[in-house]
Amino acid sequence: MATEQIQVVAERDLDDLLPMVRLYCDFYQVAPSDQDLQELSRNLIDRPSEGLQIIARTKDGQPAGFATIYWSWSTLTAKRFGLMNDLFVLEGHRGKGLADQLIRSCGELCRERGIDSLCWQTATDNLRAQTVYERVGAISSRWLDYELKLEPR
Repeated sequence: MATEQIQVVAERDLDDLLPMVRLYCDFYQVAPSDQDLQELSRNLIDRPSEGLQIIARTKDGQPAGFATIYWSWSTLTAKRFGLMNDLFVLEGHRGKGLADQLIRSCGELCRERGIDSLCWQTATDNLRAQTVYERVGAISSRWLDYELKLEPR
């Protein structure tokens, strides 16, 4: 897949980004509001020190995929790392190497910030994604993820 560009999301990209983020959320069977998703994207545009989103476009400018990275720290290494929280490629663009390009772009954005580790997770039954991740040289973690849902006070 030859993309015209993969770039950091700016305000002008939000109308193209939202439908892809919605499809991504649908895949994981979650339903944040469009307003909340737009607010998240705008916050990252305004606060790139917290994270950022990137968008991939075809040569004719059509959106094809996106990724979201958050910057965090690891006490165990005493270093920063990039957490690729989202990676999504539209159905018609899958199988053409775009996911690999998005991952490499996330890695480059980490390196630009002096970060030498990019981490992410996927659902245990998302075998197609696991194939991509192994193809780019990623290894699975030795950690088991847990999540605690906190009730509002």
